[in-house]
Amino acid sequence: MDSSYIILMAIPVFFLLIVFEYFYGLYKGKNTYRMNDAYTSIIIGIISRFPTMLNLGFQGIVFVFFAEKFSINLMANNEMITWIVAFILYDFFYYWMHRCHHEIRILWATHVVHHHGEDFNLATALRQTSTGFLWKWIFFAPMIMIGIPGEVFVSVAGVNLVYQFWVHTKHIGHLGWVEKVFITPMNHRIHHAKNKEYIDANYGGVFIIWDRMFGTYKAEEAEIEPIYGTVTPLRSWNPIWANFQVFYQILQDSIQTKKVSDKIKVWFSKTYWRPEDIRKTSKKYNINGIYNPTITSDMKYFALYQLFMIIILSGMILLSLSAQTKFDTTVFALSITIFATLTSMLLQNRSISYFSIILCSIIFISLMHFMPAFDALNLKIKNAFILYAFVTAFLALCIMMFQYNANKLFKNKKV
Repeated sequence: MDSSYIILMAIPVFFLLIVFEYFYGLYKGKNTYRMNDAYTSIIIGIISRFPTMLNLGFQGIVFVFFAEKFSINLMANNEMITWIVAFILYDFFYYWMHRCHHEIRILWATHVVHHHGEDFNLATALRQTSTGFLWKWIFFAPMIMIGIPGEVFVSVAGVNLVYQFWVHTKHIGHLGWVEKVFITPMNHRIHHAKNKEYIDANYGGVFIIWDRMFGTYKAEEAEIEPIYGTVTPLRSWNPIWANFQVFYQILQDSIQTKKVSDKIKVWFSKTYWRPEDIRKTSKKYNINGIYNPTITSDMKYFALYQLFMIIILSGMILLSLSAQTKFDTTVFALSITIFATLTSMLLQNRSISYFSIILCSIIFISLMHFMPAFDALNLKIKNAFILYAFVTAFLALCIMMFQYNANKLFKNKKV
């Protein structure tokens, strides 16, 4: 659905703008970035592209089926009116898709990953779901049924998603009349806020007019500063857990509640609803609390190195998809996900993280060299991953040795 080349072309621009926003924030004395939150946002964004690259899901098959069996062919090909209608219709259906994902718990389970971030910056825009392919297609099937050509649909979907990138910033204020028609940083900040005064509002992708029409528009109040994140916080930098946290919570509720009807209802209820017999177990969180484990400088710089290398390796995968088999892409995508997740443990100050990264690197290199199943992998990318794993293990080992010697020296001095 969102595999448009428009997005592929936009990715380098996204990263350049993130860097620019970071340094602009430093210059203005209003930095909106933390290493841990930004790392997680970018990694989640990278991982979210893998299902699309692997053609997971079945929206393509469904759309072809609808186009062949149910299309009434109202829209002519290659006419400007088709593009205009498609662009407006896509945003209309996006509004309802987005709204339903905030109001129905099973849908929220796939969308929540975009809202976990407790900072609000351009990197937050990259926090995209890896499981949304399961049912997003349902909301856009009517466009195919009226005859919107596939290439037009993919293009307007790409433009819609790219547009939403720039509205994730705190550095742009009120834009006058534009606020009344379009989604802007000011009204989208409200969408990401978890304050009770702001929650569940401003769902549009490009146009704010849908929110104004259907009663979900809320303006920012001068005396109420938006607080970002989710009411039930993630409290983790793990990208895998971010994608499955709410699924796990729903499953837990479904198992624990005794009433059979509630075991089913919990999946399709309002996002805040829980069965009566387990409601008392709900935890209360401080709305102003921010998850920010203390980490050492070496952890911060190592994570920065990991982020830089993962971006490069992901770019290599993305730019050479046509030269890869599905097995190639699967192996490389899983490798990036594993290394990125282990690094997220480091940002949570887990003492075993460096050792886990070294062990994972050794296993990875061994598999690449000695397992016949991996002989057929794309050689260029395979070698790049092996070099990355070797350097990563070497750096982690050096840090561990330095820490060991430093601790030993400290103990000797103490004696």
